[in-house]
Amino acid sequence: MSLEVYLLYLGVLAAFFATPPDTSQLLIISNSLRHGMRKSLATVAGDLTANSIQMTLAAFGLTAIVAANANALWVIKWAGVAYLLWIGLRLMLSKGAADTPQAAAPGRLFRQGFVTSSANPYAVVFFGALFPQFIDPSLPILPQLLILGVTYLVVDGAVLLLWGWAAQRTLGRLKALTGVWINRISGGLMIGAALLLGLKDIERADQK
Repeated sequence: MSLEVYLLYLGVLAAFFATPPDTSQLLIISNSLRHGMRKSLATVAGDLTANSIQMTLAAFGLTAIVAANANALWVIKWAGVAYLLWIGLRLMLSKGAADTPQAAAPGRLFRQGFVTSSANPYAVVFFGALFPQFIDPSLPILPQLLILGVTYLVVDGAVLLLWGWAAQRTLGRLKALTGVWINRISGGLMIGAALLLGLKDIERADQK
């Protein structure tokens, strides 16, 4: 892979992430508001772990299988939508403090990030379509896939951290908010993430 191709890849990623916050980004914003940026690193780790698995599936040629199995895609996606809606509604109806040891447990936050990212099964198809555009078939494939995959994870992680940092900074300026209102805002973000995930099928249908 030449330097020119790699820089083009970075440009594509920059354009891809230069959009309003998506499902995973809304989740990190919500968790950063409730628990702080440091604890929300577990959410970022969960998201990137799911992305790593999706990249691996794409690299091993399972993209066609995933794309063809519409029933599996439907179940995975709507299970994720239901999960996010459940979290969001529970937060909005909560009358307790914004942060508790159980709610802020790293395993719990990691699971939220992992499930939310995994609930977008089209990510496998996305990676399967993206990576071949930047691979030189005359060179070893695996090192190129590693470079593309690691670069994506670094950029994605940086974007998530930036959203989380911005959310925490915003919270610092709104210290008058009570725990109940923080929960309501966070719950609204969760529900928004669920709606974004649910609309993916509508967007795909419009493109057909």
